[in-house]
Amino acid sequence: MRRQPPAGAPTAPPRAFGAEPSSTPTERWVHTWASMPQLTEPANMPPAPFTRDGAVLADATLRQTVRVSVGGDRLRLRFSNAFGGAPLPLTAVTVAHPRGGRAGAGEIEPGTARAATFHGKTSAVVQPGAQVVSDPLPFPVGDSANLTVTVHLAQGQASTDITSHPGSRTTSHLLAGNHVAADALPGATPVDHWYFLSGVEVPSGPGTAAAVLLGDSLTDGRGSTTNGNDRWPDLLLARLRAHPATAGVALVNQAAGGNRVLRDGLGPNALARLDRDVLAHSGVAWLFVFEGVNDLGCAQATEAAQKQVADELVDGYDQIVVRAHAQGIRVYGATLLPFGGNDYDDPAGCREAARRSVNDWIRTSDRFDAVVDFDRAVRDPARPARLRASCDSGDHLHLNPTGYRALADAVPPELFATG
Repeated sequence: MRRQPPAGAPTAPPRAFGAEPSSTPTERWVHTWASMPQLTEPANMPPAPFTRDGAVLADATLRQTVRVSVGGDRLRLRFSNAFGGAPLPLTAVTVAHPRGGRAGAGEIEPGTARAATFHGKTSAVVQPGAQVVSDPLPFPVGDSANLTVTVHLAQGQASTDITSHPGSRTTSHLLAGNHVAADALPGATPVDHWYFLSGVEVPSGPGTAAAVLLGDSLTDGRGSTTNGNDRWPDLLLARLRAHPATAGVALVNQAAGGNRVLRDGLGPNALARLDRDVLAHSGVAWLFVFEGVNDLGCAQATEAAQKQVADELVDGYDQIVVRAHAQGIRVYGATLLPFGGNDYDDPAGCREAARRSVNDWIRTSDRFDAVVDFDRAVRDPARPARLRASCDSGDHLHLNPTGYRALADAVPPELFATG
């Protein structure tokens, strides 16, 4: 296979924080963590009293933990107001190391909190539909380390249309008042969602490049352990860290539960969000596409309807490849998993026939730069239309940590070699 040169170049010498522009023409950055922004559903809004009178998080502190993939001596934060119905006023933002390095920790290591700035200011207003990138912040963070970001919103967001990533599989904490520098948040309300924070970047050095994972709940990690970081991308990251040729690869998880390739579901469809969630990201060298089961499951269970959606999926995958290749990005495809016994299953087997048809195309079309057979990795050999019992979360569609380990183990690390 031809090899995509890694993104990145030696970084410029460190500069005084907040005193100069956030980047220079010779400096490159790479996303080390991201979440797919989407409109927050009512059930996933901050609970009372943090949502009331048409406003969200008024005079409240929001503490969130994320896990970076590659580390660096500086970082930048991205906050999204992509779906906000009003400006998003960020009054104060800090970055810190979580207590004990734990995911979902409501406490930080004493003395580690550092204030972020935006063009030298300690606050920023993100307009509806926009995002904001912080100034570079001197803050060393290690590979695969957890990072705590705390935000205070003095006025809150004056709308109940807000941007979030509900499927965080990581606990965040809410507390009234301004506590951005507090070591602990006693009495805080835990919520398993991320709000507003959409990306973390580090300077890109030699051998550093990003792989974006485009997917649905199976990549977002439904069935994994909250605060356990055992989604299949997390487990794959550990494998990549173990090999010198792939140790500099950043994995960027751009998946969301309920997402579809062709039509909007939970969040914009993959074809619509490709520019925002893949092509606009920093330092992307590879795109891994593992999505389509919701397209089949949401279409009528008739032979004609399933043939149509299968044909459209093939066309959609082709468009993703074309658009990514135009940016010099290699594209890998993964086969769709079985769902026998789930609500997506139908007595006549129309959806299963469509799944097999799509998988046959993924395997044999030579359209992708490489194919990873996730279907083969977790299907029951005796009943190939079903998941292996040891991998099944219980709903016959999503995987448990054992199943996610099987997916991670099925990905050849050499697909992401940077040298």
